[in-house]
Amino acid sequence: MGENSGYKHYVAGLVSGVSMVIVGHPFDTVKVKLQKHNTEAHGFKYRSGFHCTTRILKTEGVRGLYRGATPSFVGMAIESSLVFGIYSQTKQALQGGDFNRKPEPHIIVPSAAFAGSIISFVLCPSELLKCRMQIQGTDSVVPNYRKYSGPLNCAIETVKTEGVKGLFRGGVATLLRESIGNAVFFSTYEFLRHSLHLQLKSSSFDHKNLGDVGIGIVSGGLGGIAFWSAVLPLDVAKTIIQTTPDKNSSKNPFKILKSIYRRSGLRGCYTGLGPTVSRAFPANAAAIVTYEAAAKLLGIVRD
Repeated sequence: MGENSGYKHYVAGLVSGVSMVIVGHPFDTVKVKLQKHNTEAHGFKYRSGFHCTTRILKTEGVRGLYRGATPSFVGMAIESSLVFGIYSQTKQALQGGDFNRKPEPHIIVPSAAFAGSIISFVLCPSELLKCRMQIQGTDSVVPNYRKYSGPLNCAIETVKTEGVKGLFRGGVATLLRESIGNAVFFSTYEFLRHSLHLQLKSSSFDHKNLGDVGIGIVSGGLGGIAFWSAVLPLDVAKTIIQTTPDKNSSKNPFKILKSIYRRSGLRGCYTGLGPTVSRAFPANAAAIVTYEAAAKLLGIVRD
């Protein structure tokens, strides 16, 4: 990644997180609504991600797609800053000062999994608030549900009824999702980036900046799709755990998935796949392009 970069990876990661939310939050809102309503045993079911999107736009406008964006901006900015910073520093430590070697799984996987496990503790509370805000709305085909006036009110009410530990409901599912998902994401990103740069060097293409952007789009976008393809069932379980009103309900993600599988099969465990994959490519492509542009401006030496 680069030597003597210290805090710079954290700064570049923070900017990257903001761009990811701007591009990806509307898709995430649709995903969360599908995961909440379409996995319940009874009640309304959205026909598809498109149906859910049109219902939100019809009843709430574009603003409805950005419901819960405030905690998401804060959480994603911090999460992205930490994940890129911790990953880069852990990777550098494992490389032992050799910054010009090709990507190696035994360095990338533990570095990414460690970064993911650390940021899950920051991400869990912000995602809980985000999800609880997202399932609210004025959609006429879903019962009017507006329990919280804003993310701060949601946090206060959660602490009042469940204690501080209530903010960390779904923590196990979040930790598993982030550690496994980031190992998959960074492996995909690093190997694609390395391979595409080698191909670019061997070609006659002379527009380096344009080539770097293209590589960032492809490696980041496909890395995002790989991330969510690997861990979406854990995300489904996390959403259900965090939004279920009954605080005594199971918090074991595998029990939740077993219940969904019995009721809806494998398809149920991948509820929200459409908007998730649709979001994954542009959001992660934007994140990587922004990160690499910020890294270049900050003078981070890249391998």
